Amino acid sequence: MEIPWKYQFRIILLGDSTVGKSSLLRRYTEGIFVESGPHTVGVDFSVHFVEVEPGVQVKLQFWDTAGQERFRSVTRSYYRNSAGGLLLFDITNRTSFESITQWHQEVLKKVNPFNILFLVVGHKSDLVAERQVMPEEGEKLAASLGARYVETSAKSNSNITIAFELLTQEIYEAVKKGFMGPNSEWEGVKSRVRLTPCFRRQKTKAVQNGCAHAGDL
Repeated sequence: MEIPWKYQFRIILLGDSTVGKSSLLRRYTEGIFVESGPHTVGVDFSVHFVEVEPGVQVKLQFWDTAGQERFRSVTRSYYRNSAGGLLLFDITNRTSFESITQWHQEVLKKVNPFNILFLVVGHKSDLVAERQVMPEEGEKLAASLGARYVETSAKSNSNITIAFELLTQEIYEAVKKGFMGPNSEWEGVKSRVRLTPCFRRQKTKAVQNGCAHAGDL
């Protein structure tokens, strides 16, 4: 039986091929680490539940996208209906770090005029000796994108829960403030809580009108 939930958030995992998106997600949702496996073809789907505050369960829908260019036409179709995005790079692969801005811009073009929140993740932090990207560089890049930065390792299980729950909490706070919310034209956020029917596409209107959901906690 599915756990009763009040909100559902769609979160998309983005980044170049082999940065470890699938291993990161499996460590979080299944608690296991797989050293290597087949590349994601198109998009994989996972579900996880988390309590964002006492009595408030959130259903997280994860879309794990393929990093290869040949699958980009498929994965782009999933960008628009996402409330959150994990932008992953491999700290031992500088090219994957330099690709983050491109991934970020690509998603923003598709999700517009709706909103999406990002978290930049430097993955494979256990490979200290092979590091090509320093933590300060990751923090600087994330700040330039208006996002937070976390370094993780699926292998050593470092900061996995922190990364996913940071982004989840940011989305939840944005929903409570009216920055984003359920919309008939967008599926990034769904709710079983009765909402005031004043959500707008544009953030400025939502703020000006004082839009918030009736179940603010």
